[in-house]
Amino acid sequence: MANELLTVKNEISKVLRGKDDVIEMVLCTVLAGGHILLEDIPGVGKTTLAVALSRSLGIAYKRMQFTPDVLPSDIVGFSMYDRETNGFTFRPGAVFTNLFLADEINRTSPKTQAALLEVMEERRVTVESTTYALRPPFFVIATQNPVGASGTQKLPDSQLDRFFVRLTLGYPGHFEATEILKGHSFESIDSVYQVITGEKLIALQEQASKVYASDQICDYIVSLGEATRNTDMFIQGVSPRGTIAILKMAKAYACLNDRDYVIPRDVHMVFYPVCNHRIVLSTKAKAVNKSVRELLFETLESVPVPM
Repeated sequence: MANELLTVKNEISKVLRGKDDVIEMVLCTVLAGGHILLEDIPGVGKTTLAVALSRSLGIAYKRMQFTPDVLPSDIVGFSMYDRETNGFTFRPGAVFTNLFLADEINRTSPKTQAALLEVMEERRVTVESTTYALRPPFFVIATQNPVGASGTQKLPDSQLDRFFVRLTLGYPGHFEATEILKGHSFESIDSVYQVITGEKLIALQEQASKVYASDQICDYIVSLGEATRNTDMFIQGVSPRGTIAILKMAKAYACLNDRDYVIPRDVHMVFYPVCNHRIVLSTKAKAVNKSVRELLFETLESVPVPM
């Protein structure tokens, strides 16, 4: 398993240099069966990452640019009257794919954002009382510009909680930026080859779900979640859904590193990506100028690590 996923990582790295840690977290999220939120400024490779991922995994891919005039029916589909059959025919929306890229999701209306909730949680859509299941594998990669940018609005907490992780690509390093500018390492997306198939990905997801996590590891994850709720630095801590995401991501990270059991380091590696969008800083934390990253790593240090 590790060899196949390492090859997938290498394929994506052809067009996204210097971001191995982000690519690893994306692959872990895919293995865990979760959804990904990429928050970054335009032009750092968010769409390139999604396209390269779909090509290397051999899965179907659709992209939708979210704007204020995008309707829920554009996403989930709608029923249209057919004169030939004298009845209504369902026309599938953009989510009927394997990888759905919701580009700039925080530029559209709350009603349209909410249309994704059932899709992300249940992997199905309901249109006019009829439910349509999505074929696995299915996951969403949503991109958003930083809150406060022109024309953006904050995603509701209920939707943020559906994303397993929130990641940031950030600017490339000086060397990588120079190579991109010269064109020496910024290869075409056509250079990314298929490594596995959708069916194989489903099998890998099943394998990752069977990775062993001891009672001590489960207790450790719950203690970390409680630590975010029992502090005056956060007014909102990690939800039970968040702790489930930590466990699934830790299993996926162990699998990515060719282990069939979870160790504390796996939890440490996924803790910040899973939790950074699920907590809300208190006034006290802002007054002492503490960042989310600082406080979450302090939380890791405050909870005893199981032997």
